[in-house]
Order: sequence, then C-alpha cells, then structure tokens
Amino acid sequence: MNIRMGAAHMLVILLWGSAFAGIRHGLEGYSPEHLSFLRLLVGSMALVCYGAVIKMKLPEIKDWPVIFLFGFLGFAVYQTALSFGELTVSAGAASLLVSTSPVFIGLLGRMFFQERTGKWYWSGASISMVGIFFISFGAGGGLELGIGVLFILIASLSESLYFVFQKDYLDKYGALPFTAYTIWAATIFMAFFSPGIVSQISEAPLGATISAIYLGLFPTVIAYFAIAYITAQSGASEAASSLYLTPAASFLIAWIWLGEVPGIMTIAGGVITLIGVSLTYFKGRSEMTESSLNIKA
Repeated sequence: MNIRMGAAHMLVILLWGSAFAGIRHGLEGYSPEHLSFLRLLVGSMALVCYGAVIKMKLPEIKDWPVIFLFGFLGFAVYQTALSFGELTVSAGAASLLVSTSPVFIGLLGRMFFQERTGKWYWSGASISMVGIFFISFGAGGGLELGIGVLFILIASLSESLYFVFQKDYLDKYGALPFTAYTIWAATIFMAFFSPGIVSQISEAPLGATISAIYLGLFPTVIAYFAIAYITAQSGASEAASSLYLTPAASFLIAWIWLGEVPGIMTIAGGVITLIGVSLTYFKGRSEMTESSLNIKA
C-alpha cells in the first residue's frame, strides 16, 4: 500500500468514525431534524460546486422518482433517525449499532433476490442480536434508551434498503454522481423542516453549528471521494477493509471530543456485534462487500 492509498484509508476511517461524535455535538444546539437538514444542505451546496466544475450531467427524468426514493431512504431517513437515536445513545454505541447493516443487507437480499443465506449468515445475525442487547443494556437500559436504539436500527435498515437496490443505478451513473443525486433529493425532502432553521442557527452554540458544517462537508462528501479513489485503485474489497476500524475510531474520537468513556457492557457488546457481522461475510458475496462500503454516519 502506497502513501496515497494509506492516506485515503485513514481519511475514511477518521471521517466516518468522527461523524457519530459530530452528531452528538451538533445536537447540543439543534433538533435532530434541523441538524439533518443543515448537514444535507451544506453537503448539497458543496456537491453543486463540484458538479458545476466537472459539468456533471443530471439524471434522466424517468429515473427521478427512484432517485428521490433512494435519497429519502439513504440520507433523509437514515440521518434523521440516527440523530434522534443519538439523543440517548452514545456516539460509540451508535457506530456499533449502525455496523449491523450487513445483517440487514443479507436478509433483504434473500427476501427480494433469493440470495442464499447459509449457516454462517444466520449464526452471525444471531450473534449480532446478542451484541445489540449487550450494547443496549450497557448504555443504561430503560424505555428511553430502547427508543434510541430502535431509531438507530431503523436508520441501519433504511440505509440497507438504499444499498440493496441501488446497484443498477450505480452502474448507470457512477458512484459519485449517483451519491450527489440522492443527497440533493434528500435535501429537498428535509426542506420540509426548514422553518425555524434560521432562528436555531442564531441561537445555537458556535460549536454545534461548526459540527453541522463539518458533518455536511467531510463525512457526507469528502469521505465518498476517498472511497471512490480506493475502489478505483484496488477494488471494492480493499475499500471495505477500512470499515472494520470505523467503530474503534468512533469510540476513540468520542472519548477525546466528548469525553465519552464506554462501559464494560458496551465494549463487550461491541466485540460480540462485530464478530457476528464478520461471520455474515463468510459466504463471500461480492455484492454485500460492495454495499457495505457505504455504511456511514
């Protein structure tokens, strides 16, 4: 691995790992829906500039309804549900819960595309569920926490739906243009929550606003450029390897940034969850590897 590839991997790990702490910090000044809208708005503006520079073509009109659906699932629902979840769930625990996406991806592949799921997949899925229980219990228990965990699992399911069905459109438009289209579509959906955003910006702490801008520019946009570079140079499997270190980076960054110290139960649940998720890969389905590249925050 040369210096550029190493730097790209490190960028992906740090940016996606930092997003969970960034959300927690942003929630100190913004409601979950306003934080999601502001984050998407910043990302959309950056992608408009990028699209203008490279003269990106707009998608075919016949694909607009599907792209809006993908944007709704993959970004609007995902980011908003994740933000609601992080009102009560720590950044590190949230990153572990989101890492269960491959379990949902495998289940959806079986339901809609008749993909075979053998004993490794079901064993891994079962182990992951045990890990989720430990994470939930370790974070404090109670109804409020349960709702937060549920929101994050909804976010994980939503992005899994996005990635399972996007392959044909990725092949047609390319990863970066298709991501831009869906982010723009999600921003239009989230504009429903734009009333009151100006007053919230004026009242929010500066740090929370900086976090929202950071989330829109770096984990939402820059990380995708790094993933696209790695994929172009070495393929999807090489790019996917970065994801295994993302939860570890999230815990470390949350500790430094927010002072969050994970409990023993959360750490144990994280280890169990990651073991379970890793077992779902043993069937070697390339489409799951490619889809899992897009697990982000």
